[in-house]
Amino acid sequence: MADHQEAHVTLPSDPVSVSAARRHVARVLAEWGMRDDTEDTGTILLIVSELATNAVLHTLGQSPTFTVRLVLDRDEELRLEVTDSHPRWPRRLPPAVQRDNGRGLAIIRVLARECGGRFGVTPTEDGGKTVWVVLPWSVPVRG
Repeated sequence: MADHQEAHVTLPSDPVSVSAARRHVARVLAEWGMRDDTEDTGTILLIVSELATNAVLHTLGQSPTFTVRLVLDRDEELRLEVTDSHPRWPRRLPPAVQRDNGRGLAIIRVLARECGGRFGVTPTEDGGKTVWVVLPWSVPVRG
């Protein structure tokens, strides 16, 4: 059984890719031993949906693709990343704007904190960014 596992998919920055990203993550989690009917799975899928949606909506056509990457360190943590090539980093929207949208990152921060995880953004070498969430993992890993 591997102590470290990775999976990724690169998708076009198109709204239909959000559901494709979610399906990819669900499939990988199942391969790694996480049941699809758990609260943890639901939380992870919500996080990937929010991150993928942001990668599609907020890159303003300047990132033709985005990449979803999962990194699992056995019995320790799951790192979920969404990378795009747009240079603008996520920012909080004013409360008036948040009534209709703009709450995705706030939701992600709360979910990560409630699970004992972390959230962050790091630059990429090509001038884009990776938005990531690290969550504890306690599911026995399948080879």
